[in-house]
Amino acid sequence: MSARVLVVDDILPNVKLLEAKLSSEYYDVLTATSGEEALIKAAEDSPDIILLDVMMPGMDGFEVCRRIKDNPLLSHIPVVMVTALTENEDRVRGLEAGADDFLSKPVNDIALMARVRSLVRLKMTVDEWRARETTATQLGVADAEANVMNEPVEHARVLIVEDQNFEADKIVETLQVDNDILIPVDSGMKAMELASQHDFDLLIVSLNLKKEDGLRLCSHLRSNERTRSVPILMVATEEDMERVAHGLEIGAHDYIIRPADRNELLARVRTQIRRKRFQERLRANYEVSLSMALTDSLTGLYNRRYLEVHLQKLLEKNQDTKKNLCVLMLDIDHFKTVNDTHGHGVGDEILKTFSRRLMDNLRSFDLVARMGGEEFVAIMPDTAKDIALIIAERLRRSIAEHPFKCSASDGELTVTTSIGGILVQHGEHTVQEVLNRADKALYEAKNGGRDCTVFENIGKLDPEQYKQEPRALIE
Repeated sequence: MSARVLVVDDILPNVKLLEAKLSSEYYDVLTATSGEEALIKAAEDSPDIILLDVMMPGMDGFEVCRRIKDNPLLSHIPVVMVTALTENEDRVRGLEAGADDFLSKPVNDIALMARVRSLVRLKMTVDEWRARETTATQLGVADAEANVMNEPVEHARVLIVEDQNFEADKIVETLQVDNDILIPVDSGMKAMELASQHDFDLLIVSLNLKKEDGLRLCSHLRSNERTRSVPILMVATEEDMERVAHGLEIGAHDYIIRPADRNELLARVRTQIRRKRFQERLRANYEVSLSMALTDSLTGLYNRRYLEVHLQKLLEKNQDTKKNLCVLMLDIDHFKTVNDTHGHGVGDEILKTFSRRLMDNLRSFDLVARMGGEEFVAIMPDTAKDIALIIAERLRRSIAEHPFKCSASDGELTVTTSIGGILVQHGEHTVQEVLNRADKALYEAKNGGRDCTVFENIGKLDPEQYKQEPRALIE
């Protein structure tokens, strides 16, 4: 896995040593010898991970890390502090500053490379969602200043897999400060059962379970669809470092060494919960932006962009099914007069009600889209000719026969619609050709007096002839 690593240390031999180790693993290595230079290179070169020394003159590593994590454009970059400091207080201070890990010198090469690979994978996942979220930001949905460090850490749902009661109790007591929902279990079977039924923000797994392999449990949790993206924090001993490295390779996110310092445990748990919630927010913003890109903001109906893609798929499908596809184009009669007389606010109310009535009078798998202005399209797949004609007239009646409640002076307005319909038989058709044919039928309906339905090759429908709905349609 290729990635760009920024190594920051004021002692040149240390820089050269790390550079050599990382280059041998085919990483692209950048270097900086001061905090100020590190911040500049982080901003200019967008590294995938930063290995940061703590004890530097001027701006120390803690301050560099804080500044990186305070910058919304850089806060998602993983930071690993590499230092001679070994006190728990220093480790916790680094984690609270936003560091993803804190490795002590001399660095264990296995642990270092496993940690780099693990964090680079996580970074790439976040990068993918951040790229997608760019659309949301452009649409005004997302917060361009979003920062992983601003994500809440309280009220997380945590599953704890630990068969030593005193260790499980210690974890529960430590995490209660954040009012987390803590569920301890003593076996992998119980963990898998709960994980299949509930959503969790974090999974804490002991690698020292007496009757089963905790590492294999991590593998099962990572391959399970429901827990695939849930962070895993391993609990291990110093003798387990090779197994820890293996755990990081198969997808675990972090680890803590026994005896676990309570403050370090809390800091590591908070880091994983922040990252998970940050990624979930990116995903949610992307889904909202996608919805906005494909739907009309006023009516909630699909827009023309989605309609054309969907119609293309249906036309391709019809070549196989050899069934009719009905396309209706609808236009609100004299809508400009509504806006000019009663204002655009009333016009918007009419558009919303019009949309609801169309949806209420079509099947769940039919599609309604707003083409723009007062023009709409309904697509009805697998629809026989007689049913298509009846539905078209039903739509027209649903509009004309019931006044629209609105904020006009009289409290309501009478609205009618003109409808142009076509039946598309299987064969070679383009989207534009189909829409043009429906538009031509609509033009005939408007020229024919409005408040009527005109079908291609059939002409203007007689309302009396299409009032009775067939049993198949009612059912």
